[in-house]
Amino acid sequence: MAERRLAVLCSHLRPTDIGRPLPLHRLPGCSEPQAVSVSCCRGSRGEAGGEEGIGKKRCVFCEIIRGESPAFKLYEDDVCLCILDSNPLSYGHSLIIPKSHFPSLEATSPPVIAAMCSKIPFLSNAIMKATQCDSFNLLVNNGSAAGQVIFHTHFHIIPRKAGDQLWSSESCRRQPLKWNQETVNLVNCIQDGFLLFLVIAAGLLA
Repeated sequence: MAERRLAVLCSHLRPTDIGRPLPLHRLPGCSEPQAVSVSCCRGSRGEAGGEEGIGKKRCVFCEIIRGESPAFKLYEDDVCLCILDSNPLSYGHSLIIPKSHFPSLEATSPPVIAAMCSKIPFLSNAIMKATQCDSFNLLVNNGSAAGQVIFHTHFHIIPRKAGDQLWSSESCRRQPLKWNQETVNLVNCIQDGFLLFLVIAAGLLA
């Protein structure tokens, strides 16, 4: 079973990526060559979640998927792409991006999220080995207040080393949860919202 899974994953790596440098592309006005994806964005024109069409803000991830902007590609299949972050928080900081355009996590198709998540154990293991790390953060910035800058769903895989002090919040003291009516109300509200979502989803699928 493990061998079959490895064979399937390896089949999604282009032969030119194994044991050879990534293909390079020199952008106008850029002195250094850049790797470029040659994929096609399947959700680039009006699929769920919308896109960066006429009159809308451009989406750099859709441009990368279509091969119009440079990126260092680590993995690709029919649903998603994994690339190195162009402004990494740590060495090996990578992004998993769906090929269809979805502006936020809640707008993203559950099967697409499932496909992205299924690659995390393999990609994170490879990234940690390559960067000689034994830990990583899996991060989703969803919404402006959460730090989302590119409004195309993506997961961050951020390799970590002991004492790297990447997050200042890690030194903050966490407060224990209060067992009071306010917390009970919060739990009930979240549960009601989740049930409502399931009902709506079931109606859409019916």
